[in-house]
Amino acid sequence: MGDNPYVRMTKAEYDKECKVCTRPFTVFRWRAGTKGRFKKTEICQTCAKLKNVCQTCLLDLAFNLPVQVRDSALPDGTLAEIPLSDANREYFSRIADKQVSQGMLPYGRAQYSPLVQRLARNQPYYERNRAHICSFFVKGSCNRGAACPFRHEKPEEQGDLANQNIKDRYYGVNDPVAKKLLKRVQNKDVLAPDDTDIKTIYVGNCDKRITEQDLKDHFYYFGEIKSIKLVPAQHCAFVEFTTRDACEAAVQKLFNRLIVNGVFLKIAWAKPQQLINEQLSSSPPSQSGGNFYPSMDPERMGSIPQGEVAPLPGTAPPPTQPKWAAPANTEKDNQPPPQPQPQLQ
Repeated sequence: MGDNPYVRMTKAEYDKECKVCTRPFTVFRWRAGTKGRFKKTEICQTCAKLKNVCQTCLLDLAFNLPVQVRDSALPDGTLAEIPLSDANREYFSRIADKQVSQGMLPYGRAQYSPLVQRLARNQPYYERNRAHICSFFVKGSCNRGAACPFRHEKPEEQGDLANQNIKDRYYGVNDPVAKKLLKRVQNKDVLAPDDTDIKTIYVGNCDKRITEQDLKDHFYYFGEIKSIKLVPAQHCAFVEFTTRDACEAAVQKLFNRLIVNGVFLKIAWAKPQQLINEQLSSSPPSQSGGNFYPSMDPERMGSIPQGEVAPLPGTAPPPTQPKWAAPANTEKDNQPPPQPQPQLQ
């Protein structure tokens, strides 16, 4: 919606056809923020509710992630399949309209994996609301100057991100944005952390067949080993090198390739204990609702402070509360409590 809580929106009933089901639907158009471009709804409400996505950007409403990333973390058999043919899609849309009108959906609440919660965007990203680049400026023939509603910038090479299809994003197939996010997660364990003091490798999936000598035989080739610690309760081990170069070489060489005594071992960079405590203390995003934009906050409409109620017209404003409270240690508070008096028989 944008960063401006005051949004002027136009409504056109049955103005366009849905990009997914090709049925006419009511289109809403607004300007996304003070410096954003005009945006409109692209798919109908029925298709959006079936996938729990936004009608404009087609991102998940709970985690602000592409559909392909969200569905990749769900177990098999839990996804609601939508037909692709025209006849089956029309029949499915009618059944879905009836279910949505009755408050029912063809899917239930799914348990999202920690991967989706880690990739979730906690804050709104307003950069995607920017105006498009002026094509006449790129050609050198734009004569509007500062009055041009488009950006006068040199376009960057986007590669596969330039070939995006709205149907592929909706169905969660061949989405370049989702592939980029998933690839970043897969390579996250291989990329060396910025902290050069980290010289420890995490070795996962260690059972009783893995001994300290077995790990030493596979890691000593890359450099001098400072220590090896086995944690049987967590089924893991930590291998610490004396140099950073030896640690990087071991991760690059053994990632997804280390098999010891017939057991496949997971290799990743170890995290400091302080960073782990910070991640555990941070609360994950709520699954019941998404991260709302400022314009979606009803308490911001009319600049009403959060937690207060707007006064009725013609009434006096409520009294202001003092900013400073009286000290708790007063003379009255320091007096001893009254002693009970003995009762006469």
